[in-house]
Amino acid sequence: MTTRPATLTTSPLTPRVAAFADTLTGDDLPAYVYDLPALAEHARAVRAALPPAVELYYAAKANPAPEILRTLAPHVTGYEVASGGELTHVREAVPGPPLAFGGPGKTEAELRRALKLGVARFHVESEYELRHLAALAEEAGRTADVLLRVNLPLADEALGAAALAMGGRPSSFGLDPDLITERCLPLLAPGGGPLRLRGVHAHLASGLDAPALLAVATRVTDWTRHLATRHGLRLTEVNVGGGMGVDYSRPGTRFDWAAYGTGMADIARRNPDLTLRIEPGRALTVYCGWYLTEVLDLKHSGGEAFAVLRGGTHHLRTPAAKGHDHPFTVLPAAPWTRPWPRPGVRDEPVTLVGQLCTPKDVLARRVPVEELRVGDRVAFALAGAYAWNISHHDFLMHPPPGFHYLGGGSTPPQERSAPRR
Repeated sequence: MTTRPATLTTSPLTPRVAAFADTLTGDDLPAYVYDLPALAEHARAVRAALPPAVELYYAAKANPAPEILRTLAPHVTGYEVASGGELTHVREAVPGPPLAFGGPGKTEAELRRALKLGVARFHVESEYELRHLAALAEEAGRTADVLLRVNLPLADEALGAAALAMGGRPSSFGLDPDLITERCLPLLAPGGGPLRLRGVHAHLASGLDAPALLAVATRVTDWTRHLATRHGLRLTEVNVGGGMGVDYSRPGTRFDWAAYGTGMADIARRNPDLTLRIEPGRALTVYCGWYLTEVLDLKHSGGEAFAVLRGGTHHLRTPAAKGHDHPFTVLPAAPWTRPWPRPGVRDEPVTLVGQLCTPKDVLARRVPVEELRVGDRVAFALAGAYAWNISHHDFLMHPPPGFHYLGGGSTPPQERSAPRR
């Protein structure tokens, strides 16, 4: 397929996605297209870069599509879920692997469901949640394995480098260290009871590079070891979270998993009595997905060019949520057959917007392109995570996109496309 790149650095379509894009008509667009073998290859490489002592859980919130979950299954230890809905969904899609249940504000119904399904680990966010879980576990006659989520202070420079901070400062997530020692540990009887303290969970920031994440992992692990020594606890697990950086302005670059794996191996050697666990989401699946659409209209306003696309941020919320210009590639369309001139721009910046009646429906702003015309296709890269699943689907009641999962078996891709949902 001929492509016409934008000046914004793009991530080229895989051959499998490019070939499939050629089969789509205008009525098939917009569409999400996922390259499952590419996802499996990436996940396999991530697992190989990590030492055996590190468990790899996938944060299902990034993309919970069953096809994605099943493709990852051979390469991950388990899955992290953050709601009762995710809990049920993931357990049905991939029945075997262990689940860790995190997230603030767990309801009684969710906790009961998690206990019934035998969730492997509960990431406890507060003293109240700890008491609630203990009462429900005792009532059910079960023992719940617990990691206490700690909100450790972080240096300002660490938070400044983060794309998103969930901790390291006052936050709704997790427990301050003094609350763990003064309020939670007394509730966890070392000799038994409905709760069993396994260790500590921390997810303090997202969007960090390997050195920064290793520094955070070292701090969390050192604090856990100090907590165990100070209180005579036998803690066996530390979950240092996810947060591996994805740079949407440089989609050809990826998180340095080799350096991270080497650093985690060093931490593991210093802590042979601890099982280390990570739970990436975006950094595992973001590269396997594309959002394909087409240019419906192209016009100028105040000297600036605007391309109006099928779909928009109600399908692909990522650029609006993160405040970036989403990387894309132009796929030139067939020759023009209309009896009127074909609107287009050449060698000038263009803003790509959707069909919504709001000025916030922007996917990329003032990006120089070689050429863009009505009828051309646009393929947005890095759409495999926090894309469709975080979008406001029903706003203005436009039709949903199609979903296509390529390469999952011997059946031709077009016959394995998921229905519009």
